[in-house]
Amino acid sequence: MKIRSAAVAAGVALVLAGCSSDSAESTGAGEAAGTGFPETLTLASVPAENSTDLKSSYEPLIAMLEDETGATVEFVQASDYAGVIEGIIADNVDLAFFGPFAYVVADLNGAAITPLGAVVGEKGDAPGYQSYGLARSDNDAVNGLADFADKTVCFVDPGSTSGFLYPSAGLIEAGVIESGSEADISAAMTPIFAGGHDASALAIANGDCDAGFAFDTMVDRTMIEKGDLEPGELKTVWESETIAGSVFVANEALGTEAIDRLTTLFTEKANMEALQGAGYCEGEDCRITDERVWGVVAVEDSAYDGVRKVCDVTGSEKCRS
Repeated sequence: MKIRSAAVAAGVALVLAGCSSDSAESTGAGEAAGTGFPETLTLASVPAENSTDLKSSYEPLIAMLEDETGATVEFVQASDYAGVIEGIIADNVDLAFFGPFAYVVADLNGAAITPLGAVVGEKGDAPGYQSYGLARSDNDAVNGLADFADKTVCFVDPGSTSGFLYPSAGLIEAGVIESGSEADISAAMTPIFAGGHDASALAIANGDCDAGFAFDTMVDRTMIEKGDLEPGELKTVWESETIAGSVFVANEALGTEAIDRLTTLFTEKANMEALQGAGYCEGEDCRITDERVWGVVAVEDSAYDGVRKVCDVTGSEKCRS
């Protein structure tokens, strides 16, 4: 298991800068067979878990988008949210999958984006999830966020909604820290940025961290189904309020017509039933993204006002443009 420190900066912005797609600026001669889409659509995502093959969880979605748009979808597995945001601003990224925090930060930093839809775990669910505060079940010294003080605590990434922002707000409410700044957090505990929700949970299970954070279904379902965690190995000592769901976004450089079409494709055809019906996958293999979701549903920008409020509460420098 690899644990990254906060000081390790990823060079993803440079990688994305070298993966320039034919955005709306080059639409015309480079347009895909009169479809209104560029010849190439670049889709970028940051793994929620330590994945070396994130693309495989997007393959049914990519196949559908290529058939429906006539474009070639170039997938980029990025190592941090900042690089994806810079890629959008530079018009090197056309589509992205963001956690709620990254979505808000992208907007604050001047990325011109439109939400295409939020993911849901099962058909009929409302988009949203929770952050968990976790400890080993046999750790009697940690039973709530107040007990995180002076401990080694695993966070996910400074740009993670459920792995950093909401946990920071919870720690403020518990009186452990005064603000969400990394300086305040470092003064109150020893933070480790694990780089993935699964890495954070595994570090807690292995005793590398006394406590930490990850999102609900990663701990309750995904890691148990994969055999990475035993049922009951970790205990949940804190739960956040419901957080707006992770979201697919489009670079507004694509233009209104293309974005409207993409919104329809994501909300009507990017789900297990539609993808299986079209022959792109079968059964559980039709779950998309490494969150292993049922599909995508419509969402409004206002759904992320709760994240903006938590940004105000924490004063996190990561929320600032």
